[in-house]
Amino acid sequence: MRTDGDSRIAVRTDKLNFWYGDFQALFDVDFDVKAGIVTSLIGPSGCGKSTLLRCVNRINERIGNVRTEGKVEVLGHDIYAPEVDLTQVRSQVGMVFQRPNPLPISIRKNILFAHGLHTQEKTSKSDEEAIVESALKEVLLWDDVKDRLDRVATGLSLEQQQKLCIARLLPVKPAVLLMDEPCSALDPKATTAVEELIWKLRGQYTILIVTHNMAQARRASDECAFMLLGKMVEHRRTEDLFLTPDNQKTADYIEGRYG
Repeated sequence: MRTDGDSRIAVRTDKLNFWYGDFQALFDVDFDVKAGIVTSLIGPSGCGKSTLLRCVNRINERIGNVRTEGKVEVLGHDIYAPEVDLTQVRSQVGMVFQRPNPLPISIRKNILFAHGLHTQEKTSKSDEEAIVESALKEVLLWDDVKDRLDRVATGLSLEQQQKLCIARLLPVKPAVLLMDEPCSALDPKATTAVEELIWKLRGQYTILIVTHNMAQARRASDECAFMLLGKMVEHRRTEDLFLTPDNQKTADYIEGRYG
């Protein structure tokens, strides 16, 4: 199911099918994600949301014994083409997981880690400091940590750790940020802070977020897609999907009849 309107598409899947061994998790998924907005994926547990998300940077392949058919394009490029460099794909498509996963090294080194991995050119000390400051300011974390950049990142609060995990993606200048339930481990106050950050990053990045929280999907996304049993059921503007869903299955899920 494709969306109408804006032709600036950051991510497009075409007849995407995916298997874990003999189990088929996605069925002919057609999905367009517009550039520069926040799109949420909702649906009951096991419906394929996270699988779809992880197809967009091919991280599913780390599991082994998986198979993908169909096409996934990021910025018009088929990321499953034989000649594709996975390092390049993952520099363009950053991933934030359910639980914050900062490296057990300093805050400064966390920020510089991906930059060093994806950049071949030698970076001066002053440039590194500028990169660290810019990334931390962008996620509204600089004022909290500027005096303790050499402390181990795992000592931060969960909210700060999640912001740091987002910040460490930014020096690589990704086009797309994938977020797999980024607030599921956070308390309500921290959830609000991360949602506000997501909204702040909107426009600079294309953001695709998986959430089980209906209120969060309504608050923090421009468009929303509903999945069920590995299939794309409906994808519309968030307000329209929640207020006047086209599909009865969408209405049933939103109203809590199942899931």
